[in-house]
Amino acid sequence: MAQPRIGPLCGFNFQWMFIKGDDGKPIEADLRALDFMAKHDLRFVRIPTDYRFWTKDFDYFQPDEAVFEVLDRHLAVCRDRGLHMSLNLHRAPGYCINRNDLERHNLWLDAEAQDAFAFLWEGFAKRYRDVPASDLSFDLVNEPPNVGQYGMTRENHAAVIRRTVAAIRSVHPERPIVIDGLGGGHYAMPELADLGVTHSCRGYQPMPVSHHRATWWDGHANAPYPAYPGVIWEGEVWDADTLREFYRPWREVEAQGVEVHVGEFGCFNQTPNADALRWLSDLFFLWREFGWGWAMWNFEGAFGIIGHGREGARFETMDGYEVDADLWHLMRR
Repeated sequence: MAQPRIGPLCGFNFQWMFIKGDDGKPIEADLRALDFMAKHDLRFVRIPTDYRFWTKDFDYFQPDEAVFEVLDRHLAVCRDRGLHMSLNLHRAPGYCINRNDLERHNLWLDAEAQDAFAFLWEGFAKRYRDVPASDLSFDLVNEPPNVGQYGMTRENHAAVIRRTVAAIRSVHPERPIVIDGLGGGHYAMPELADLGVTHSCRGYQPMPVSHHRATWWDGHANAPYPAYPGVIWEGEVWDADTLREFYRPWREVEAQGVEVHVGEFGCFNQTPNADALRWLSDLFFLWREFGWGWAMWNFEGAFGIIGHGREGARFETMDGYEVDADLWHLMRR
């Protein structure tokens, strides 16, 4: 079945339910940031979450309902401003792209994790069954691994996704559902083109440009200098044509009637400003041509439009924020 489309909505990721506040609890929504988005017609709010906020000692089936009340408030303030909230399991039972070693079970191999995954999403479907499709989508699991990593195959990944989509649709047949590409969000999933869900890709390639000196990325130490265009990475010389070819498999899936959205992108603040802007300009040009929406990682911080601290960037005051003026121009062009 085909679900309602999210459309080419654009916006930002916010880590209110992924990074704990000073009190060790989830962070309440930043209303000022949401007001900024609403004023400038940026209407997509992706909320990455960590299931450990509401789960103790891997007891997946006894969630702390008080934590879900924080999510309720996040959703309410987004809806008040006409913003679409995309709820994402950034750390799911049995898998996270960051520090997967912290998990007790394996989402791709263990029934415990798969049962918990379906349980959580069916529970969210019930909790928000009265919320219109235009206001809320479910982004099932952030950035599944490469095939073969942690025992994941295209077959067992597809089985987990199909089971969970069926559980959600048994409660709310029209809830928009998003599935992230494999290999950290980079690889398309033609085997799931028939599922009628939105497919979410990434805007991080080439990694030496987006993650220059990002110490948490395994490849940072041996990556080439992020000259763009022209950096050589994975056997390719990267420029606008290389980017277009990178997205070709996604366009082929899209041609089968699948909606594509860019769930994350951004450039770490250590990349030289001129190279970052040239690369981001090419990405925005392509996504406009394709008609794809996007969500920057994130609004404020080292990858955002505010407070990233990149040397050489030009800032202007907007609505009380110091905004990267050239990056803002590219986003709004």
